[in-house]
Amino acid sequence: MSRKLTATAAASALLVLSLATTAADAWTLPSWLHRGDTPTSATVAAAAPAALATLAAAPLPAGQMPNYRAIVQSQGPAVVGVTVAGLRNTFDNAEDGPDLDPFFRFFRGIPGLRMPPQGAMPFRGQGSGFIVSPDGLVLTNAHVVRDAKQVTVKLSDRREFSARVLGSDPATDIAVLKIDAKGLPTVTLGDPRSVQVGDWVLAIGAPFGFEQTATQGIVSAKGRSLPGDSYVPFIQTDAAVNPGNSGGPLFDAAGRVVGINAQIYSQSGGFQGLAFAIPMDVALHVKDQIVATGKVEHARLGVTVQDLSAPLAASFGLSAPDGALVSSVAPDSAAAKAGLKPGDVITSVGGEPVQVAGDVSQRIGLAKPGERLTLGIWRDKSRSELAVTLGHAEPEGRQAAADASGGSLGLAVRPLQRDELRSAGLDHGLLIEQVSGPAQLAGVQPGDVLLALNGKPVRGIDQVREALRAKPKSVALLVSRDGQQIFVPVNLG
Repeated sequence: MSRKLTATAAASALLVLSLATTAADAWTLPSWLHRGDTPTSATVAAAAPAALATLAAAPLPAGQMPNYRAIVQSQGPAVVGVTVAGLRNTFDNAEDGPDLDPFFRFFRGIPGLRMPPQGAMPFRGQGSGFIVSPDGLVLTNAHVVRDAKQVTVKLSDRREFSARVLGSDPATDIAVLKIDAKGLPTVTLGDPRSVQVGDWVLAIGAPFGFEQTATQGIVSAKGRSLPGDSYVPFIQTDAAVNPGNSGGPLFDAAGRVVGINAQIYSQSGGFQGLAFAIPMDVALHVKDQIVATGKVEHARLGVTVQDLSAPLAASFGLSAPDGALVSSVAPDSAAAKAGLKPGDVITSVGGEPVQVAGDVSQRIGLAKPGERLTLGIWRDKSRSELAVTLGHAEPEGRQAAADASGGSLGLAVRPLQRDELRSAGLDHGLLIEQVSGPAQLAGVQPGDVLLALNGKPVRGIDQVREALRAKPKSVALLVSRDGQQIFVPVNLG
């Protein structure tokens, strides 16, 4: 990745939680930390009271604390450690550094850990996971197994199994593993919609390699939209999670898994009170597709949407700033074919009300391509409905590099991946990979990030094509370079 992109990284960053080191400088726990008796599944089963088999599904009475001991004894045996090994490209030139890769930036404070030299280097990593079927299906995060050639799952009774990655979905950060074993303990699954802000939660995982670590907290927010994660309405908690917790379960007060711990927001690289979990319904939606087909398909509507402010809502004749304002519609997209127009406000998707723009992205992204939905629309100060047949979203990670103007502008761009957005401290933009013609003459450089064109934020290649379809004589590009945002006028006449 170009230094021009990553130099814009903010001090605060959303960070993934897998623990990674290079093979040559692997950080391991001292031997004395591994001593002590670890209870086996059989021991736990004998020690736990019979009532643990059916933890209460009803909400706790006001003021009553959850029985965390019962949850750990009942559900802990189904929580696993996930270790990975493989090769990962680090940095292409000496100007780049480990601070520009979130996987290495996250672990730089570990004593004795030295950053790797440039080029492809062996790495070892560690995360968490949990068993969802007795025949060995394990859920974890996609970033835990990224680039992994070997994946090992370690059970709470110390048995270890080589695992196959059945599939992973970077868009939602979910991966499904399979180990060859039978009669395994499984977690109890719950409904994240039943969890409310203020409810108690418990996380189990392997922070910094400390296996079977339990931490508790409360749900501090729901439905969080994070930069680069438009498909996932995260559950925000203050349960302490750290590197190595990635992929581990988040339990509700009744001992049911309602989420998968995936990210934290931190200025230091460690836990600072803000953790984010992927809701279990999202994870199961992805898991079912991977088990059935080995891949995940996401739907696409083909619009750019933004939140409404109170003044903006009033200007459209709305009594409250609820809904998603359509700022652009991609040509030949599902939205265009359905008749959606810039200036429309999407008030519902499939009968479910929309409060913020993220609601649209999340509901469309988790729908199936070809699915037919009804959109509630506010247009010209009146309500109406549009039927839309959703298209296919481009798989994340596939480089969609293309000359955005057919040669007239001279830019080859591609969407930024989630890790790139996080490390750059951005929530949108296109990475400029090649420059020629008018853009080169104007001073645009490879590695710049295109943020806006003629004052409109750029979130996709189609927006650039649409803006240039009218063949303007000049355009104004807003780009991010070396931590600064600058306007670059480009003469196309």
